[in-house]
Amino acid sequence: SYGIVSNLIGLHIIRTAKIPFLESHASKTVYLFTFALCAVAVCIPFTFIGEFLGLVPLTPTFIGLIFVIPILYCFVALIVKKLREIGYNCGYFKPALSGAEIINGELIPGDCKFVIDTAGIDAKPLDCVSFVYKTAVSPHLASQIENTPIKLEKIKNDFDRIKSQYDYIVVEGAGGIVCPFNLGKQQLMLPDVIKALGLDILVVASGELGTINSTVLTTEYAKNKGINVKGIIINNYNENDFMQKDNKIQVENLTGIKVVATVQKNEKDIADLSMLFKEV
Repeated sequence: SYGIVSNLIGLHIIRTAKIPFLESHASKTVYLFTFALCAVAVCIPFTFIGEFLGLVPLTPTFIGLIFVIPILYCFVALIVKKLREIGYNCGYFKPALSGAEIINGELIPGDCKFVIDTAGIDAKPLDCVSFVYKTAVSPHLASQIENTPIKLEKIKNDFDRIKSQYDYIVVEGAGGIVCPFNLGKQQLMLPDVIKALGLDILVVASGELGTINSTVLTTEYAKNKGINVKGIIINNYNENDFMQKDNKIQVENLTGIKVVATVQKNEKDIADLSMLFKEV
């Protein structure tokens, strides 16, 4: 379900240089088939066909995530794409990814492929990620199921390799700030990876109801772990919505961190954030 939905959303974004759904529209037939395929992908696991195929019904939380996660990695693509348009030699790296697809017998990390295609990076998706899993669960659980534990040393080596090829590099996290990579004897969490690579972070938050709570919790957790939060990006921001305008103000007030960019729904551009990068 995740692979189908994310690919369909991605196709609408990369099919045009304009803002999809707003400045550029596909035909009504394409929209109809898009919505129909998304609905079928989400519903099949709940049917006898899904049971016959061995598909597991999705929880309500994960149904929401399969629409939210593609939007989040679209942000990474926008940042990398913007830097490359300005003229910077910018690359991309992701420590771990679960929920990859098998296409023509090859494991394809969909998030990485989307970023590479959108930003115009001359690289293979598998070269931009350290650990890739087919099982669409938390990285720590996927690594257990597929018997390939996530190790910090490989992540550091891959990061150094990619870093040597570019002047700038954008690193995408996996899940939220508390995402576990390894819960065995050598516990490894996303903050451990961030600190090991010497990175600061940008927090991507929704512009909608509930964002004050989730953004404050995320930034406070990061601060408590000794991670520097350089800024906040608000996604799906509607400047004409009084609640969202207040969300932006209160997020800055309560966190003490500046909102460095807002991105409207389906927007395909973002502000120049190159001044936020640091040498590592």
